[in-house]
Amino acid sequence: MKILVTGGTGFIGKALVKALIGEGHWVTVLSRSPENVERIFGPEVIGLGHLSFLQPDASFDVIVNLAGAPIFDARWSEARKRLIRESRIGLTEQLVACIERMTVRPKLLINGSAVGYYGDQGDQILTEASSVRPDFSHRLCADWEQAASRAAEFGVRVCLMRSGLVIAGDGGLLQRMLLPFRLGIGGRLGSGRQWMSWIHREDWIRIAQTMIADETMQGPYNATAPNPVTNRQFTSTLARCLHRPALFPVPAFVLKTLFGEMSELVLGSQRVLPERLMMHGFMFRHPDLEGALQAALATKSGSFET
Repeated sequence: MKILVTGGTGFIGKALVKALIGEGHWVTVLSRSPENVERIFGPEVIGLGHLSFLQPDASFDVIVNLAGAPIFDARWSEARKRLIRESRIGLTEQLVACIERMTVRPKLLINGSAVGYYGDQGDQILTEASSVRPDFSHRLCADWEQAASRAAEFGVRVCLMRSGLVIAGDGGLLQRMLLPFRLGIGGRLGSGRQWMSWIHREDWIRIAQTMIADETMQGPYNATAPNPVTNRQFTSTLARCLHRPALFPVPAFVLKTLFGEMSELVLGSQRVLPERLMMHGFMFRHPDLEGALQAALATKSGSFET
């Protein structure tokens, strides 16, 4: 298949592209630095600098839309929140406009989203059918999904992946946590009672591959492992995997002082189950946190196995 991946040089996208190449697909990557695409993936992957370079006769069987400014890299000023929204929603609107103009339209659009869609919901168990609690993360994800869903008007099957914390050894939030925990100064965040829904990157990619192969899949799917944990459980499990103590909690007021509104990313609670994936019969290779962390910590940087 011919597949376009936006955000293909990011933490998830890079591993996805390598997996797609391994399956024999022809991959194009949309990147602000298209010259880096060949360096990362080799000459068989095409780098595309801007969606405006796509002509109406360009054709792809599948588009995977993962582009977006990092959500945790800077404090959420109003300018930063506009950038976060525009880099997701604005680009997705441009992408759907390109799809509308295409002579031959893709069969499938897989669009990134996040469990932040549900908002902070405490201990409530959440499925794809659950109600939401409005906040910045919910509005961001909801508007992003709405922009992507418009592709269905042009005969495109749309799958929305509401991802939890994606775990792998070469990036993401886990990499940010490793140094303090390896130094023995890690600990729970706030009360530690907030739920963390997570997924190993290998399973995330296998979900995307399943969506490509199975034409019956459409709509929202929670891309999370079936066993969410509290922050206290997550941090204690990580410490145990590293053979270190977890004795230094960070109080909620410190996180709110340091990060402001952005602290909702680590203090908010989403206890999410992948109900639709489980009903579909998807089998997770990493259903439990300790095994997933052990696999991530054992993986050499940049490697991925399907």
